[in-house]
Amino acid sequence: MKHSKLRKFFQRILQAAFVAIPFIATAQQLTKYVDPFIGTGAHGHTYPGATVPFGMVQLSPDNGTQGWDWCSGYHFTDSTIAGFSHTHLSGTGIGDLCDISVMPSIGLVADSFNLYRQKFSHANEKATPGFYSVTLNNGIKAAFTTTERCGLHQYTFPKEADPVIRFNLGFAINWDSPVETFIGKINDSTIVGYRYSKGWASIQRVYFAARTSVPYTKLFLANGTESLTGNSAKGSLIKGQLLFKNMQGKTISMKVALSSVNTEKALLALGEIQGWNFNVVKKAAEAKWEMELQKIVIKSADEESKKIFYSALYHTCVAPVLYSDADGTYQNSKGQVKKMPNGQRFTVFSLWDTFRALNPLFTITQPGHVTEFINTMLAFYEENGLLPVWDLSSCETNCMTGYHAIPVVADAILKNAKGFDVAKAFAAMKKSAMQNVRGTDLYRQYGYIPQDKYGSSVTVTIEYAYDDWCIAQVAKKLGKMDDYATFIKRSASWKNLFDPSTGFIRAKNSDGNWVNPFDPYLSEHDEHKAMYTEGNAWQHSFFVPHDVKGLATAHGSNDLFIKKLDSLFSVSSQLSGGNTSPDVSGLIGQYAHGNEPSHHIAYMYTYVGAAWKTQERVRGIIDSMYHARPDGYAGNEDCGQMSAWGVWSMAGLYPGNPSGGQYVFASPQFNEVIFKLAGNKSFVIRAKNAGKGRPYIQSVQLNNHPYNKTYIQHATMINGGVLEFTMGDQPNKTFGLLPATWPESASSNQQKIAQ
Repeated sequence: MKHSKLRKFFQRILQAAFVAIPFIATAQQLTKYVDPFIGTGAHGHTYPGATVPFGMVQLSPDNGTQGWDWCSGYHFTDSTIAGFSHTHLSGTGIGDLCDISVMPSIGLVADSFNLYRQKFSHANEKATPGFYSVTLNNGIKAAFTTTERCGLHQYTFPKEADPVIRFNLGFAINWDSPVETFIGKINDSTIVGYRYSKGWASIQRVYFAARTSVPYTKLFLANGTESLTGNSAKGSLIKGQLLFKNMQGKTISMKVALSSVNTEKALLALGEIQGWNFNVVKKAAEAKWEMELQKIVIKSADEESKKIFYSALYHTCVAPVLYSDADGTYQNSKGQVKKMPNGQRFTVFSLWDTFRALNPLFTITQPGHVTEFINTMLAFYEENGLLPVWDLSSCETNCMTGYHAIPVVADAILKNAKGFDVAKAFAAMKKSAMQNVRGTDLYRQYGYIPQDKYGSSVTVTIEYAYDDWCIAQVAKKLGKMDDYATFIKRSASWKNLFDPSTGFIRAKNSDGNWVNPFDPYLSEHDEHKAMYTEGNAWQHSFFVPHDVKGLATAHGSNDLFIKKLDSLFSVSSQLSGGNTSPDVSGLIGQYAHGNEPSHHIAYMYTYVGAAWKTQERVRGIIDSMYHARPDGYAGNEDCGQMSAWGVWSMAGLYPGNPSGGQYVFASPQFNEVIFKLAGNKSFVIRAKNAGKGRPYIQSVQLNNHPYNKTYIQHATMINGGVLEFTMGDQPNKTFGLLPATWPESASSNQQKIAQ
């Protein structure tokens, strides 16, 4: 009975996808502009394989090469494939996942081969949204597509071959290592298994079920290099080979479904794919992507920019990823099996990166998912006592600085998102801010983090200050004015590390003295020795997104602050130090677009009366840092943040203060951008005279009325309307000159309250 109900459930999902196809066919097809290979070169760390939006399965090739540039398992410079695994990280700086690795071969592979690889050529490789294929140099053609929890493999072998499909549960990259693995035979077409591993996540459990379209002749098992007998095997390096006979070049298809709970749930998830029609599943995956891309429709004759834009929009929808089964059940890192009361559980929250632009974008493009993401964070809080910092497989990796679930939760509350417990969310935010780990006790004691007591002290201090500002805004909305007073005061903690004699935010020791000698170009990658996380004083001294006016005042005046911003973009790009961070990339002067701490800085000009400089800088960054090729990103893509910056900025807006609810004007480069909103509304951005060489805003109209502000409120945008820019090749320096037109800053607001 349960199987029947589940089958009907999955059929309804597929039918819903196909219902959308006639609608999509009448509109411009946008998936054709997506190139999943963008970001697979240089330091982008993306993967090219098949997935659906926010899907649990990311079915993608792995080169079998270790190293930083193989954090996704694949790098465009490589020429071998060691397998096609079912979980991948997109754009991160730490290699993990790549679970349930599968590799076709001609004949059995000797047990001595822990890593069996085959050569391939990019000329024989293709990737589109929801699809990946490659013909290996040995003549085997492999093609893949997916649903949310199930991957569909299609292998075509040479006629004379004895086909083999090999599962290597011992396959691992970089930080990851298997702890316990298992494969068991169910029948002559179905196997199940699991892979427990540790690495970036202290414990990760992935269960799978695999079913072939034709029976296999025999299952061969091994643990590492040791052959095993029987129909099941458990060990740390289990491999299983499915041998097929007398296929005469016929295609073999295989479904592989995943679960975080057990193999029984994985077997049920096989039902997401009915039958063996590869093209049906591929088209359904493509339809899901088309529906995502249609949320922002651009009009432009610049085909190259369309590829950059839609490939970026695609990358904003690959993480976070599903973690729960279809019924909302999941197994957390403590081994507890739980069920989400509403919606699904997700994982892979790269919050240090994504709170800046991706999560604010979600409040427009993914309002339903925003609720699920917040409820996931609250479930994490219930299970672990704190909101997540970097959630991988429901584990706390404690990666990076700050407690940046807070701006994400705050943004949702301040924008009136529904479907979660706001009181619980506020309690969770306060709990994270009042914890006694990650240097928070020192922060409260000294009003800053002393460098002699805690590494990366400057970055930690200024990021805690921003997170505290976010808590203060929620407290104010909820009428909790005592909490507001506490956290708004803490939000000014950055001032305790601002040195007016140098114009930099820099480290102090616990005795209150500056750490000397001071070199603003110094980059130290060791987080314990560093004063700045993945950067230096140049990049981090501008992280006061909630109080740009206050930062300008600290510099002495708006004009002096503008000069400091100008210096950031014009000084030498040379870093000093013997262990500089590789994340400091995409340099324009000391502005580092390849890493997230710089992402808001070009927009700071607008907060102090030089909006034309924001327009000039943003257009220059887009033109120099985003390209339609494998090395098209200036640094790690980081689960959608690098792409989200591009989506916002190319469209013409950006959340300069991520949780402030105001979108600063960028330099719109398309003739028209249509945001399709909830409730059948749309917000249209038009740019007259848009194009290369015309980055400057001459004038603005909102709903056919002159508009002189340099930003737009979220509440205005989601109500729909038309924002029209007139662009030119020369700056209009009077636009945005008056303080009344500037985006809000904490200091300005405090002055208003005092008055």
